[in-house]
Amino acid sequence: MAAGAVEAVAAVVEVGSAGQFEELLRLTAKSLLVVHFWAPWAPQCAQMNDVMAELAREHPQVSFVKLEAEAVPEVSEKYEISSVPTFLFFKNSQKMDRLDGAHAPELTKKVQRHASSGSFPPSGNEHPKEDLTLRLKKLTHAAPCMLFMKGTPQEPRCGFSKQMVEILNKHNIQFSSFDIFSDEEVRQGLKTYSNWPTYPQLYVSGELIGGLDIIKELEASKELDTICPKAPKLEERLKVLTNKASVMLFMKGNKQEAKCGFSRQILEILNSTGVEYETFDILEDEEVRQGLKTYSNWPTYPQLYVKGELVGGLDIVKELKENGELLPILKGEN
Repeated sequence: MAAGAVEAVAAVVEVGSAGQFEELLRLTAKSLLVVHFWAPWAPQCAQMNDVMAELAREHPQVSFVKLEAEAVPEVSEKYEISSVPTFLFFKNSQKMDRLDGAHAPELTKKVQRHASSGSFPPSGNEHPKEDLTLRLKKLTHAAPCMLFMKGTPQEPRCGFSKQMVEILNKHNIQFSSFDIFSDEEVRQGLKTYSNWPTYPQLYVSGELIGGLDIIKELEASKELDTICPKAPKLEERLKVLTNKASVMLFMKGNKQEAKCGFSRQILEILNSTGVEYETFDILEDEEVRQGLKTYSNWPTYPQLYVKGELVGGLDIVKELKENGELLPILKGEN
């Protein structure tokens, strides 16, 4: 087995038994060990094996292992492997991170980060636990309605999470989400924090409402609509946005970095007036980008609003400046 451990420095080692895996954990305790739980029938696993081989060449100080999940069920069950590919990261024989799915860029990022982070503390301290509790409290309060799920609302990565998103969307509930696959510490810590062992988990005002079964019950009893905050209708949202500041500019980019020539020109004009204004980057919100065209009956960007009323685009603003009318309008004197 010692020879296998030496080989791990230069290549990806295949582990075929629980005993071999435990021995490898012991032998590589002082370095980073990355384990790929894979299956021969899954084409995405073959692709990720190629990625692992490349990473092994780039990071000779890291040990890379592949373990066929169904062939060594005792190891897969111990580490709650429910799908392939899944990657576990170990230091000091302890699991420190996890990545579910065929995400080559994220795998590369995690390897680079953990390989350069030094040794992993062999035992937890009270301070990190306190920090995690504080972090979980902040996350559960990050929005009035927070969904902790596998994947994202656009790409749920389990059936239960997909159903939860469908129910919330059907009821026009406004929610933010956190992908538990993106952070192993949150994934495990929230189970203890909430005393709820499975995902998805839905929180309102920082309080756990429950998982999918509870949400289905609340939907059936008509209570869901009274518990969760409703998403504002688009027209109401646009009205709030256009009135967010006395002078509001809807543009491509922001004050610091315009992302089109027209937006850059209008910024220069506004900056020359000395009037305070706020901006909204329409590239970051497709719903606002399309909806505002209809709301304002103006098909292009940038769009300038004063006290919620559309002034116009770049050409109009240029004309107003040339005529000496822009400054009075921005100051609300017209």
